[in-house]
Amino acid sequence: MNSFIKQLQRRVLLFDGATGTSLQNQNLSAEDFGGEELEGCNEYLCISNPDAVRKVHYEFLQAGADIIETNSFGATSIVLGEYNIADRAYELSRLSTEIARACANEYSTEEWPRFVAGSIGPTTKLPSLEHISFDDMEASYYDHICGLIDGGADLLCIETCQDPLQVKTALAATMRAFEEKGVRLPVIVSVTIEMIGTMLMGTEIAAALTTFEPYDIISVFGLNCATGPKEMEEHIMYLSANSPKPIFVMPNAGIPENVGGVPHYHLTPEEMEKWMKKFVGEFGVGVIGGCCGTTPAHISRLRTLIDTTARAERNPEFVPSVSSIYQSVPMRVEPAPLLVGERCNANGSKKFKRLLAEDNYDGMVAMAKEQMKEGAHVLDVCVAYVGRDEGHDADEVMRRFNTTVQLPLVIDSTEVPVIEIALKRYAGRAIINSINFEDGTEKAQQIIDLAKRYGAALIALSIDESGQAYTLEQKVGIARRIRDFVVEENGMRESDLIFDPLTFTLGTGQEELRDSGSATIEAIRQIKANMPDAKTILGLSNCSFGLNPAARQVLNSVFLYHAVEAGLDMAIVHASKIQPLNRLDEEGAEIARKLIYDEREWEEVE
Repeated sequence: MNSFIKQLQRRVLLFDGATGTSLQNQNLSAEDFGGEELEGCNEYLCISNPDAVRKVHYEFLQAGADIIETNSFGATSIVLGEYNIADRAYELSRLSTEIARACANEYSTEEWPRFVAGSIGPTTKLPSLEHISFDDMEASYYDHICGLIDGGADLLCIETCQDPLQVKTALAATMRAFEEKGVRLPVIVSVTIEMIGTMLMGTEIAAALTTFEPYDIISVFGLNCATGPKEMEEHIMYLSANSPKPIFVMPNAGIPENVGGVPHYHLTPEEMEKWMKKFVGEFGVGVIGGCCGTTPAHISRLRTLIDTTARAERNPEFVPSVSSIYQSVPMRVEPAPLLVGERCNANGSKKFKRLLAEDNYDGMVAMAKEQMKEGAHVLDVCVAYVGRDEGHDADEVMRRFNTTVQLPLVIDSTEVPVIEIALKRYAGRAIINSINFEDGTEKAQQIIDLAKRYGAALIALSIDESGQAYTLEQKVGIARRIRDFVVEENGMRESDLIFDPLTFTLGTGQEELRDSGSATIEAIRQIKANMPDAKTILGLSNCSFGLNPAARQVLNSVFLYHAVEAGLDMAIVHASKIQPLNRLDEEGAEIARKLIYDEREWEEVE
């Protein structure tokens, strides 16, 4: 870890070029692959013709590559199963690494170390399209990654990624392998942006960055394959301005032209050098190399470029955000607040509960889309319903919402297994609602572990072992305690936290709730002052529970106005039911304000 990272901090690092192109240029026969049934299985060449693999490595090392990739792009059981050799995934992964390791060692010196990157391809299945389950894909990646680690890889490269959920399975497998083997290697994640401007699943570059930025296991993030450098420019520019992680870029040698059924790449080494000089010298890219169609001649030109071009300084401005499979949404919007649609909740919406009881999933999707039209930025999803299997319902709803709902989702459940079921279906960066200390830290720890494993943000409620926080001191004190547990003890960031200081029903007349409105608003103010990187949220409609619909709309709108003035970032609301103050009846708005701040007036009644 330290050697690679230290080198990256000092200078631009150079990957090799296209393994597949280099092997094809050797005009290998079916016998070279071990027979007709294995022809085209490049990974098996590590057994049937290892000299062909060594030739690729040697040529790129001679051209000046700092890093060579293992011949293991398709060495998962998923891909190898198409050649009826799925059981050889670990063996081929390890052997490919041992071959690359030996080659790199021949060229490596103390002054110029050469590294081996374990190549981890996307397989042939997309979990977001339900080609394969999260668990099955993770298991396949796990064997593959263990082989790369045991073979002596210096780093891992999860590359040519087309579905963010596929990347999450690979990261989960990597974390498991690291934990079980007691190692930690640098990890590169490289997504593929198609000619249409998104990943194959429709994911924008901003959504991809938002989804993977929270993973501290990822050392470098970037792009490879699908296009040439020209088509990557806009996306690299975005990463340069926004990504806190070093940038990786490995373009194809231009857009391929089909000639006689064979792709031909026409971008010359000189043209590649020109583009990469801009990426390094203007955008501060830290790791470069070549994908499909790139040859040792391309890599040689890039070696000259690195040795003569200074890397530009970057000052990225990353905005903490959440994402769906399609788009990214910042966790604070202007004007505030970010609106979290509350209607896809079986505990709060009679309609959603009825649709759930009817197994009417199309109707639930339609409700989600309605909230987007009403102005929601994010959607809360809760399928907890007495008498039903919440895990089954979460699985069914999330697998549909993942690809049909444009907005990011809040996974709302009190059951840890249900939260994980939902996270395994979700390709974007979700928010988990919620953690608290009602039962001490044990359950909170389990949910925090899930947040780290799946890259989620966390809503934290002001609840501890003594119950819900009513007073200002309790609300702020519990929030600070949760913050310290999540950040100091678990290594998450303050920006991953969203605090809910809780609001209670104001129309009950209960004496102990008289100042709960003002306490909640002041708690927001103090939480924002003491924990500036964290966000705040309220389940707004709680404050008006029990009142008639007209009164609820007024009270909710007035409460939201004052909470936002105090610094509220997010509100769980029915977006269409919120009105700006200038549209409310002045007398009604003033009555609501007095109720919130407990400014009751008394009259003598005979």
